[in-house]
Amino acid sequence: MDLIFREDELFWVNEPNAYKIEEERIIITTDPQTDFWQKTYYGFQNDNAPALLMKTKEQYFSFIVKTEFDGTHRFDQCGVIVYQDSENWIKASIEYENEAFQRLGSVVTNHGYSDWATTDIPASQSFMYYRLSRRGSDFCIENSYDGNKFNQMRIAHLFEGDKEIQIGIYACSPETSSFHASFTKIAFEECQWKEHQ
Repeated sequence: MDLIFREDELFWVNEPNAYKIEEERIIITTDPQTDFWQKTYYGFQNDNAPALLMKTKEQYFSFIVKTEFDGTHRFDQCGVIVYQDSENWIKASIEYENEAFQRLGSVVTNHGYSDWATTDIPASQSFMYYRLSRRGSDFCIENSYDGNKFNQMRIAHLFEGDKEIQIGIYACSPETSSFHASFTKIAFEECQWKEHQ
């Protein structure tokens, strides 16, 4: 499979004020009051978080990344994302909540409405591996604490995700904070989400 995370093919949605793209690591420094969310429950619409993306028409693959961050403020987050436009996207991340716990979760936004599926994890967890697998317009999101054993977080359909998609990484601070998010171990693999028999 000829699908590589090549620097010359990367582009920003909402380029942040500070970032570094190194050979084996990408660092994003978040700006305050940045987020991705659409309508549901909270009522507001936010579409100003930075996402570093690449385009692909490949229909079957797995995208893996390790994230590390030093967030200490509510909703600080960084993770993996498929971003088609402001009303259609999928993201998975750890979101800092307080000194007791964080939320390991995922958001699927279809046609302008977001959902949020979460599980609580310790506030001390500062890194996570994600594996986002694609089979057409269906996606499987998994997480791992060691990069070897992955656990399913959710399976989702993206209504506007059937052709070319835009996939990559993101980080944001929805309230008044700023933090450094580090992304390593970035790789594409043959689809690890096998066809259902």
